Amino acid sequence: MNIMSTRTGIVVPTLGTRPEYLVGCLRSIRAAGGSFICLVAPSSQNLAGEIESSLWDSIIEDPKIGLAGAINAGVEALPSSIEFCNWLGDDDLLKPGTIIEFEQHLAENKDTVLVYGNCIYIDGPGREIWRSGFGSLAAKLIRIGPCLVPQPGSLFRRSQFVHLGGLNVNLGWAFDFDLFIRMSKVGKLSYLNVDVSAFRWHSDSLTVSQRRKSVAEASKVRYMNYSPLMQKVAGIWEPMIRTATFHGPKLFNK
Repeated sequence: MNIMSTRTGIVVPTLGTRPEYLVGCLRSIRAAGGSFICLVAPSSQNLAGEIESSLWDSIIEDPKIGLAGAINAGVEALPSSIEFCNWLGDDDLLKPGTIIEFEQHLAENKDTVLVYGNCIYIDGPGREIWRSGFGSLAAKLIRIGPCLVPQPGSLFRRSQFVHLGGLNVNLGWAFDFDLFIRMSKVGKLSYLNVDVSAFRWHSDSLTVSQRRKSVAEASKVRYMNYSPLMQKVAGIWEPMIRTATFHGPKLFNK
C-alpha cells in the first residue's frame, strides 16, 4: 500500500481469539477503500503469523489500559499522513466503497468533523436483525438523548480526535458516545444516507453482554456534558432515556 496516498486509518483492537470474524472484518475494510489498517493486540497473539499480511499494515501491542486505551494507541501509531480515522470491532464489517465516499465528504466540507451513515445490525452468523434509521436526527439528539450515531458507520478527522485528547480511558463502554458529544461541540456531525457498516449483535459482544452497565455509563456521559442548569433538571427525563436505550434493541430483535 502507498501510505503517502492513503488518507484514512482504521484501528482494529482485537484479542485475536476470533480469527474467523477478524479475517472477515479486515477483508471488509480493504473492500471499503484504501485504508491503512492498524491492529492492536496482546503480545501473546502472533497475528503476524496467523493473518495474511495483505489484510493489515501494522500491528502494535495492546497497552493494557482498557479498550479505549487500545484504540487511542492505535490512532497514535497511524502514519502522520493519515487525516481521517475510526476504529472497528474485530467482529464488525464495512460495506464496499464507503470509506472513499466518506473521505470525499470530509474533504469537501471543512466544517464537518465527523460523517456517519446507516448501520445494519446482524447476528453471529451474519443475518440481518435490524438497521439504524435515525438519519440526521441522531446528530441533533446527541447531547440530550441516547447515542444514535453508529460508531462503526462513521469517520472523523484525526486532528480533532487528537485535539480533544482522544477517547476517555476512564470509560469502559460509552467512550464513543463521549467522543461524539465532544466533537459535536467543535464542529458538525454530518449524515449520509448510505449503508456503511454491519455491527454484530451477539452474546460475546461487549456492548451486548454488558448492556446494563453500558446504558448506565451512557447516562453518566450525558450528565458530564450537560450544562449546570441541565444537570439540575435532567433527572426528569434520564430514567426514561435509560429505559428506552436498554429495551430498544429487544423491540427490534424479534
